[in-house]
Amino acid sequence: MDETVRAAMAKWPDVPGLAGWLSLDESGHWRLKGETITHGGLVGFINRNYDRDEQGRWFFQNGPQRGFVTLDYTPWVLYVDGGDDLCRHTGEHVDAVDGAWIDDEGNLLLHFEAGIGLVDSDSLAAVAEWLVDEAGERAAPETLENAVETLQAGESAGLQLVHDGRAIDVGFIRRADVPKRFGFLPDPSADGP
Repeated sequence: MDETVRAAMAKWPDVPGLAGWLSLDESGHWRLKGETITHGGLVGFINRNYDRDEQGRWFFQNGPQRGFVTLDYTPWVLYVDGGDDLCRHTGEHVDAVDGAWIDDEGNLLLHFEAGIGLVDSDSLAAVAEWLVDEAGERAAPETLENAVETLQAGESAGLQLVHDGRAIDVGFIRRADVPKRFGFLPDPSADGP
């Protein structure tokens, strides 16, 4: 968090929060009242001052005022940069993935040190190359698509995601269950849950 933001919070500690104006879409773009924010300086400021409270509400700390973020899906959107590094939508690298799931819509979700993130659709092909089958061979592209039906049926898809030399079994999760399982509120109010 920026020092100027911390100073403003200390100076004006009781500024009420607000909700319903800032959102994070499934591509990792910030939206202000539905319009994508394209100003690099503003995007950087939001990224540096993005956090969550103890109630699972994600917010942007704008000086002394907390703006609660409506999440189109998860609090993090993940992408692969040009060097094959996994990154958060805020630009920080992901150090270690410790969980992987495919949801009932075919989305790939990864859990890491900061929480749960949706793999951006533009990076899905790159991350799919990290998937291996039961024989330890790179999984065929259609394997990810077929895995949804297999996992929904309660069977193992035999997929693992290999990230930084660590193999992680890929499980199944229903999209509707993601917020509760990972402890966040997708559409928080300023007054609390």
